[in-house]
Amino acid sequence: MNARPDNIETATDTPVPAPAPQATDAETTARPPRGRRRALMISVPLLLALAGAGAWLFGGRYISTDNAYIHQPMTTISADVSGRVSDVLVTENQQITAGTPLFRLDPTDYEIALATADAQLASARLAVEQQRATYQTAQAQLQASQNIEDVKSRELKRQQELTDRGIGTQASLDEAMIAFRSASNAVTLAQRQVDAAATALGGDPQAKADTLPSVRAALAARQSAERHLEQTNITAATGGTVSQIESLNVGAFLAAGTGIAKLVDNSQTWVEANFKETQIADLTPGQPVTIEVDAYPGMELHGTVDSFASATGSQFSLIPAQNATGNWVKVVQRVPVRIQITDTPDRPLRDGMSVSVSVDTGHNRLEGLK
Repeated sequence: MNARPDNIETATDTPVPAPAPQATDAETTARPPRGRRRALMISVPLLLALAGAGAWLFGGRYISTDNAYIHQPMTTISADVSGRVSDVLVTENQQITAGTPLFRLDPTDYEIALATADAQLASARLAVEQQRATYQTAQAQLQASQNIEDVKSRELKRQQELTDRGIGTQASLDEAMIAFRSASNAVTLAQRQVDAAATALGGDPQAKADTLPSVRAALAARQSAERHLEQTNITAATGGTVSQIESLNVGAFLAAGTGIAKLVDNSQTWVEANFKETQIADLTPGQPVTIEVDAYPGMELHGTVDSFASATGSQFSLIPAQNATGNWVKVVQRVPVRIQITDTPDRPLRDGMSVSVSVDTGHNRLEGLK
């Protein structure tokens, strides 16, 4: 058997690993050092945290909300008296001025009422004249009764003297006494009639008729009837735009006080912004406000904080929330803030438009921490 040379490798010998490839100069340059990588991992979050803290500290100067709306005075148009519509004098969305006739009611019933009031006034004045005549008659009766009393008094005195001298009889004296007392009673009764007639004239027989209570009542009734007749012509209390007038038709019957249309006064405009209750601590009247109108992109108005509502919006709702229950959940409330617009917009603003507002408080959070 031939011996195997020592320098010959067999298949069963362990393979020698190949030498590792050497990195090129380009790869060595592109790979960042491990220390620099760690520095980046620490510095980037730190810088972000510092930037966020700085933004928070130097922020808070502007308090904003998009829960804000344009408001204008809105008046409900109604009639003060009942009646059937005879004329409609305006159209939907018509611009009008104060005093413009809106519609009319049939005045027939109110014309009759005015004529009746005129008759009652004339009757009251006539009654006063009759009372004056009664007073004068009572005075004449009083004067006549006083004259008769004087005569009967003198007759009684004569009979008394004759009786004292023994010439007259006791019967004649008694008759004279009875006649005098009867005349005195007539004077008293006539005086009562004069007083009653004077009382009917308000205690002053010389007073003018229109100052007496009965005539004044008739005058008031006539003025009321005249006013009701005038109220059949409904006019605009203010200027603005007429809305929802299309439901008013000739021949429709309107009850007094029934709202049948709206009048929006475009000459007065303000913003009602509903800020969160957590935002109003830094708000004060007079602070400047920037207003952006959703309907007009790019349009920017300016205003000032005018006033704050006396309660949150939920308290003004028809059914305020009842929190005294076991299912109570705390909800951030909204406080209505009135903002006065100081600019004159070049485009029309309409009641109910959505806006976004930003109030400049004049200081940031960092100043508040000092």
